[in-house]
Amino acid sequence: MRLAVLKERRADEARVAATPDTVKKLIGLGCAVAVESGAGLSAGYPDSAFAEAGAEIAPDAGATLAGAAVVLKVRAPLAAGEGAVDELALIPKGALLIGTLGADKDAAGRYAAAGIDAAAMEMLPRITRAQSMDVLSSQANLAGYRAVVEAASAFDRAFPMLMTAAGTIPAANVLVMGAGVAGLQAIATARRLGGRVSATDVRPAAKEEIKSLGASFVGYEDEESKAAQTTGGYAKAMSAEFLAKQAEVVAGAIGKMDIVVCTALVQGRRAPILVTEAMVASMKPGSVIVDIASDAGGNCALTEPGERIVTPNGVTVLGYRNWPARIPAAASSLYARNLLTFLTTFWDKESSKPILPAEDELVRGVMLTRGGQVVHPQFSAG
Repeated sequence: MRLAVLKERRADEARVAATPDTVKKLIGLGCAVAVESGAGLSAGYPDSAFAEAGAEIAPDAGATLAGAAVVLKVRAPLAAGEGAVDELALIPKGALLIGTLGADKDAAGRYAAAGIDAAAMEMLPRITRAQSMDVLSSQANLAGYRAVVEAASAFDRAFPMLMTAAGTIPAANVLVMGAGVAGLQAIATARRLGGRVSATDVRPAAKEEIKSLGASFVGYEDEESKAAQTTGGYAKAMSAEFLAKQAEVVAGAIGKMDIVVCTALVQGRRAPILVTEAMVASMKPGSVIVDIASDAGGNCALTEPGERIVTPNGVTVLGYRNWPARIPAAASSLYARNLLTFLTTFWDKESSKPILPAEDELVRGVMLTRGGQVVHPQFSAG
């Protein structure tokens, strides 16, 4: 069975869907692995490393995909008009496409029309069995780490308290907004760097998690906040009244902060605005806001997705897109292992191919299309 690994062509994407280590394991399963030339270069994996692992190095997307039964991608394949290469048209009919596919009804329709069996890994149910293949968690973890590292780089003072003969520099005050996977890693990283860390989240369970990492909790609590978490562990969209009260509490703290890391996302919706223009105006010159939620519009009202800006009062706002791709070697390593785990979970040794039972909970969660039909319940009706 031929398995293809494509080069990512989107401007802000530096990751790759396989590494030399996972290629060896895929070959061990019985796959013939083809990697497009240059696919791993931006993540620190040259063609020679893939070749040493046993992969065929193909010169372009067409040669890589020729005869492929399984295709591994980080992001959704480019379609006609989206780039110089129509990757979608080159994927063989009947192939299994696995990646973070930006699943929506239109995308599912395109994959069905192309006859591709598409598995959108971002739709994986967040259950214990799926933890080792959870691409959202693995990538968010690194995004939280990278956000604090870049905040430290942009900050014009020091993170830890420094006591010198010339005087004492106080520790940076850090506020992390959102205590999901990215937020918790941001808290831990900021603490390691010596910052005084506090955090906020609408979910009641997050309060204890925040405190367990040595940070203080900032937030408003009421009956609505007690039901602020979905069964999948995501934050629910909150009422305007709750958000207003939460904003009052945060506003009282944010003016004292040197660094604010925004990580709050609501599944399938625009990121909520948590840092208003007035809050930014209350911050000291030299302060830094890092908005990991920029791909979903951003948590800060002044975030310009994809850009680094400095406000009139001297606050730097980092609104870069695709934060995991800013640490591409580590992100690729974890992502590739997630995909490998998914494949091996459903690998049939006798036929040397993955078999995805339609009744399996994980399969139901990720499969958008099968046999030319849209099969995901979220996109198949209406």
